[in-house]
Amino acid sequence: MDAQTTRRPTKGQLALAQAVADGRNAVGSAVTTLSAPLYTDPSRFDLEQRRLFGRLPQVIAPSALLPRANMAVPHDGFGVPLLISRDKAGMAHVFYNVCRHRGTRLVEGGEALCAPRLVCPYHAWAYRLDGALAAIPRADSFPGLDKADHRLAELPSHEAGGLIWFARGEADFADAASLAPEFDAFGLAGHHLFRRHVHDVAANWKLIMDAFLESYHVQRLHSSSIGKFFADGVTAADRIGPHQRSAVGRAEYLARIDHEDWTALRGAVTFAYQLFPATVIVVSPDYVNVMTLMPQSVGRTLVEDFMLIPGPPGSAEEELHWEKSWTLLDEGTFGAEDFRAAALGQEGLSSGAIDRITLGTLEAGIHHFHAQIEAALT
Repeated sequence: MDAQTTRRPTKGQLALAQAVADGRNAVGSAVTTLSAPLYTDPSRFDLEQRRLFGRLPQVIAPSALLPRANMAVPHDGFGVPLLISRDKAGMAHVFYNVCRHRGTRLVEGGEALCAPRLVCPYHAWAYRLDGALAAIPRADSFPGLDKADHRLAELPSHEAGGLIWFARGEADFADAASLAPEFDAFGLAGHHLFRRHVHDVAANWKLIMDAFLESYHVQRLHSSSIGKFFADGVTAADRIGPHQRSAVGRAEYLARIDHEDWTALRGAVTFAYQLFPATVIVVSPDYVNVMTLMPQSVGRTLVEDFMLIPGPPGSAEEELHWEKSWTLLDEGTFGAEDFRAAALGQEGLSSGAIDRITLGTLEAGIHHFHAQIEAALT
């Protein structure tokens, strides 16, 4: 019996699937509005950087980025040189990618590397993947230096449910632990990283998140890509603390299958998670996209898209299958449609033509998201 057949949906996932089957859509009770400067005001952006991204835990990468021990990946998306590693014991860490000798960047580039030690290119100080200083050339020239006092500077981090979370300061990772069963149900920790790609989007980060908090646009914006797979505006949604969870599917098929049959249910429902403040996870029937948003300025955001599949492709046919799925979503649905729409929205809002945006009853998730931001800021 394989792992997929032994996994079970969570109670929350079952409840959302049943809501879709019953036609109980996630709708608001009234039309609402949001101030346009929320997306265009530089002072607002600076406040969010300090109080959201400077304090709250957030996902930096899926566990699949580092599938083996003694691996490290440089990461520059949050404006400082970081290094994600997995030590020889299998524990994930997030360090500053900075040598403790003279402050030199320790590892260049952005690709994963496999090595038991990381060696500074300047003076060859060497570090283990747990951050410990392992060796110093000409140690005699540093009399009295205690290696234990010169570990790589580490940021708080936590790995759970196939995701690596980090924070820039002292943080509570209780949310990461509470969400883990959701992603364990999909076996996320055991997935294989098929592709990763960083999009440079000319839009405020919240415009990108907004796109994944409503299904009103699907039949319109995605009419030539995935629109045909989904009924118009049919979405069930709920909340897990500050995070949101949603599901879309084929109601007529859901009415005929056993919802406890996880394989059948996965084939009928696409689940999505909007992790506060800025991570989106889309769980398609046979693969998963994890997207981390990294705001750069009020009108520019980097989005790293990771496509995870159950295991490495076993044949040329499987490789082609996954390549088609990657192209459909990363290049088409996300890149050419969602992110383009966000950039167009940024252009329009920056013009000053309107002072408020309007949200209909099918866009209630956006209203809740912005309410969570206000609560976190105050």
